[in-house]
Amino acid sequence: MFKHLFKLIWNKKKQNSLLIAEILLSFMVMFAVFTFGVNSYRNYVTPMGIDYEHVWVINYNNSLKTTSSDSLALFYESLLRNIKSMPKVIDAGYSSNNVPFSSSHSSSGIKYDGEEFDRVNQFTVDDNYTNTLGAKMIEGRWYNKEDKAGKQRLTVINNSLKEKLFGNTTALGKYLTYGDDKAKIKIIGVVNDIKFDGDYQVAGPSMYGRADTSAYHWLSRILVKVSPDADAAFEGRLYKMMANTLKNSNIEIEHLDNKLTAYNKFTLVPLIILSIVAAFLIINVALGIFGVLWYNINKRRGEIGLRRAIGASGSSVSSQLVTEALILTTLSIIAGTFFAVQFPLLNVFDLPAGVYLTAIGLAIGFIYLVVIACSLYPGNQAAAIYPAVALHEE
Repeated sequence: MFKHLFKLIWNKKKQNSLLIAEILLSFMVMFAVFTFGVNSYRNYVTPMGIDYEHVWVINYNNSLKTTSSDSLALFYESLLRNIKSMPKVIDAGYSSNNVPFSSSHSSSGIKYDGEEFDRVNQFTVDDNYTNTLGAKMIEGRWYNKEDKAGKQRLTVINNSLKEKLFGNTTALGKYLTYGDDKAKIKIIGVVNDIKFDGDYQVAGPSMYGRADTSAYHWLSRILVKVSPDADAAFEGRLYKMMANTLKNSNIEIEHLDNKLTAYNKFTLVPLIILSIVAAFLIINVALGIFGVLWYNINKRRGEIGLRRAIGASGSSVSSQLVTEALILTTLSIIAGTFFAVQFPLLNVFDLPAGVYLTAIGLAIGFIYLVVIACSLYPGNQAAAIYPAVALHEE
């Protein structure tokens, strides 16, 4: 039977080649959509790594005219104490501009054991960062006041960077360097991964450096952990205190949960656009399959009538048309799978191989489902053709 079907398909190769190309294009588009979707879902179910509820971000700019680092340090340490002394504040700390769920990013290359690693996220934070955000230490410790007096440069890395550099071995006591900088940086702790780019993005390798006195010249973010009963009235008092302390400074207070919602919407825009394009393409392919099969029925009424006249059942006629469509789909999927498997083999976009393989399986299942759905009705129409009517028309 299959030999006969392949012969029928080959005899109409020009007509079928366009349909095969459409199905192939649809498969690749659906592979891209499912890859994006599977990776986003995989990242979504990964823990955030912080307790962002009831955490506010105070944005300010340094309006002080003094150039003395020590004076700035005394001023901003006093400001932080005043914030932490407010009745509904649990903890607070300074951070660089790349706070969680912001559009600000900072990265650089590092070296370990002579090997260079690019695009490592860099954060500058103070001793209160983990307590304010609720991050957990996996190995070692976070910064404390004693580190201020030490001459050794220290750093804390996240678990992703630890696994990338050291695998299952410990990272404590190891030394890193920045690019061409010869000064060694000692690792004193490993913190859990923090998804600072929202629910649908991976945490990525990161380093957390301790803010020194010179950092107060450019630091412009304060993370504040407040109690659940902190309301708009308290936010107004906090704003007023900041405005009175930092004259001529632009003060803005944001909530991390609101920033997360906005960032997630921004992240999902490419997936939504790609899904819309895929939907239009699938509709066109579905209409194409439906139209081709309908055209085949009208062109082959004599053939169908003859088959029915010599004893073929309606179900066998219907299954023949459906099987022809599935064979065309299989040819397209074989070609599409060949291109799709190159992505995990070549490690394109640095995604896990499981994401690509899952996306391939979902794309195959979806394309087959569309083809079967579009071919069943024309197949049933072919099965309903009466032999005498078809032969009489011929």
